[in-house]
Amino acid sequence: MDRLKLVLQYFQSNSESISNGICIILALVSVKLYTSFDFNCPCLPQYNKLYSLGVMIVPPIILFFLGVLVNRHTGVMMEEWMRPIGNRSKNPAVVKYLFSAMMQRALLAPMVWILVTLLDGKIFICAFSVSVDPALFSGLPNNTGLDVIKIMAKVPCKEDIIFRNSSFRKAVSRYVRCYSQAVGWSILLFLIVLGAMGRIIKPYFDDHATSLQTRYWSNYLDVEQKLFEETCVLHARDFARKCVVQFFEDMREDAVLRLPQPLCLINSREECEDKEEERLHGVSKQEQVDQLLNKWYHSKPELDVTRMAHRPRTCVSWEDREGRTLYSDV
Repeated sequence: MDRLKLVLQYFQSNSESISNGICIILALVSVKLYTSFDFNCPCLPQYNKLYSLGVMIVPPIILFFLGVLVNRHTGVMMEEWMRPIGNRSKNPAVVKYLFSAMMQRALLAPMVWILVTLLDGKIFICAFSVSVDPALFSGLPNNTGLDVIKIMAKVPCKEDIIFRNSSFRKAVSRYVRCYSQAVGWSILLFLIVLGAMGRIIKPYFDDHATSLQTRYWSNYLDVEQKLFEETCVLHARDFARKCVVQFFEDMREDAVLRLPQPLCLINSREECEDKEEERLHGVSKQEQVDQLLNKWYHSKPELDVTRMAHRPRTCVSWEDREGRTLYSDV
């Protein structure tokens, strides 16, 4: 359980970890879909290859676009690419980094599907059994009245009557499956070597400081968008509460009831009102909200928080009559 909690905390730590978790889930879903998929080859020369290629290509395309859809980097990248420049310039390196991260995660599930289909071999047998030379194997059924191409197209259909008590179909299936698994393992080896070489060679061709800056600002865009959305949610909740309370107070009839009010209740009410006003940030009308959102989109704030970091503050010092400092918070 402790290890499971650590894994969950890792995937909940930031958006990149969440994206990694979603991609891993999609990869596992692709494996589960393939194992539960009832693959039935049509066993017809004109349809075998078309059906097999469709099963091998269409699901990966669906999984790819699903990975693009659920990846948070997609929204951040498109917003950064399409936004007006305003007070903040665009950094093409950040957009390129986000695009690369999105593509890497979105391609995981499709590649898993393709590798599983190749290592399993059934789709490859259905697609290319017609291309096998039957002279390489013994036991070809000759008394069926069918030509060789139609007999080879029926190799994936083990329940077909022409292959009853025949080792020909098993031999051809093993032969094609070997090629399929060889292609699958070769692709997997190529991807692993490519990833390892990329990790090893990248430091020689990439400035580490630039890479750190790109990674920092890509994370910044993600965090900024989340904080803005969270702040909008808090503002909308307080804005809605104010509107509802104001509506009910407007409907209430005027009545005068003079009762002594405890001082603590007055103070707590004032504190709540001050907190709500602080969350509203002075934006209390629909026109102001629309103007604020429009300004956020068309003119993002510049990346300079010097005014907030060096905000002037009041310092208190207590001195005696002779000018000696008794207390100071400077």
